[in-house]
Amino acid sequence: MRVLFVTAEAYPLAKTGGLADVSRALPIALVRRGVDVRLLMPGYPRAYTRIEKPRIVAKLDPILGIADATLVAGTFPDTDLPVWLIDSPTLFRREGGLYQDEAGRDWPDNALRFAFLSHVAAKLAMQQTRINWKPDVVHANDWHAGLLPLLLSLEKGPRPSTVFTTHNMAFQGNFTSEVLPSIGIPDHCHTTDGTEFYGQVSFLKAGLSYGDRVTTVSPTYAREILTPDFGCGLDGVLRHRDKEFSGILNGIDDTLWDPETDIHLPQTYRASDISGKRTCKIALQHELGLPLNADTPVIGFVSRLTHQKMADTILAAVRWIAEQDAQLVVVGEGEPAIEAAMSEIQAQYADRVSVTIGYDEPLAHRLQAGSDILLAPARFEPCGLTQLYALRYGTLPVVRRTGGLADTVIDADAQAIADRTATGFVFDDTSVQGLISALGRALALYREPLTWRRLQLHAMAQDFSWDASAAKYIDLYSEVSGIPYTPADRTVQGKDEIPETARQIAR
Repeated sequence: MRVLFVTAEAYPLAKTGGLADVSRALPIALVRRGVDVRLLMPGYPRAYTRIEKPRIVAKLDPILGIADATLVAGTFPDTDLPVWLIDSPTLFRREGGLYQDEAGRDWPDNALRFAFLSHVAAKLAMQQTRINWKPDVVHANDWHAGLLPLLLSLEKGPRPSTVFTTHNMAFQGNFTSEVLPSIGIPDHCHTTDGTEFYGQVSFLKAGLSYGDRVTTVSPTYAREILTPDFGCGLDGVLRHRDKEFSGILNGIDDTLWDPETDIHLPQTYRASDISGKRTCKIALQHELGLPLNADTPVIGFVSRLTHQKMADTILAAVRWIAEQDAQLVVVGEGEPAIEAAMSEIQAQYADRVSVTIGYDEPLAHRLQAGSDILLAPARFEPCGLTQLYALRYGTLPVVRRTGGLADTVIDADAQAIADRTATGFVFDDTSVQGLISALGRALALYREPLTWRRLQLHAMAQDFSWDASAAKYIDLYSEVSGIPYTPADRTVQGKDEIPETARQIAR
């Protein structure tokens, strides 16, 4: 089975959020099961410094007026996963972020940039490049690759089957209709049954409408986005696709997120000997300039500082947290007003609150290991990964009952504690009182060491690795393509690639 996995980001080549973690872990899990996967993504500057054995394997013919593009092949760091980077200096080699400039403004040519990603993927999928490899299934991820199922649907003759995954319905890739001539989409596709969305062009709607199968990242979120409250205006499209739509829970990459082997921790630990977690806590307090006290409960929050993640609600709860003789550690970036408010709170409660604006991957690991409680609330949450990392690290999560959070955390009510099934603390109300109520229950149990230890043990015993979810994707690939799953013989790395050197291509 051959799968082309198309994404805008994959850690550590590029990352802005959970899409990058999934785009790393799922393809690697598929490779372990013998699926012949190729990951395709834009060639951002950082990516070239991270892939192993990079080499030019094809010069791409002009597409959408872009004539400077080549395909660079390599191997994902420390894995057997082949990766292709689209090297286009015009589109992807620039200072700033993946989607925004250094001032936080969307790149004005984002429609062209990610339409180009889909067009190149379609050419690869149809063997219309110099690469001698054709997938059975194309798996397109989020709005950035939303045009890809549409483009393949326009091909005449046999084509690969398509799976489209929406990781967050709030991010839709909507652009004014003026971009249509530049993104290579026929006018007859820009209708209410196609890309048109309230007068705009929606890349997300294209993926939802034209994918042979559509998935999202948790069963509960799959049910929620069929409703107007969570569907972000596209719930009708999904209800129309109900028979081809499903939710498959994300997993975590347990080669990166494992307290027993984590290279970012001052001391590793495991469920049977959790003493190293105390060391991690003291080290975190020292690193962030907080008073050193292993008995003080440390509450962590590592996430985007946005309304979705209830960062504004956490701000409203800071005074209460400080009054509980607890410490709050915040790591993240997001809405400028919330970032500024977080910094002001740190100045006001310097001995109780630490705020790091910006995302720091090693610090995120140390926060998970050094915290006792993880705040991971959300007004909506497709899946969420931070609560899964927290469970793995024996850090009990406080979450709101929505999306993947509801699927992965069992509330520590009296019955669940007695049954030894509880793994965290769940609340329903989006108000600050709802958050404080759940956090208050967590702090009360923290001060009961034996009960807390039992909760940690059960949390750390949960298996949210990608094995089960990867098997479900393989079943989906087989169903949509009609091809039985047989592990591939991939003993010859890169045997499908044309043996041309960069010098030969330049000629």
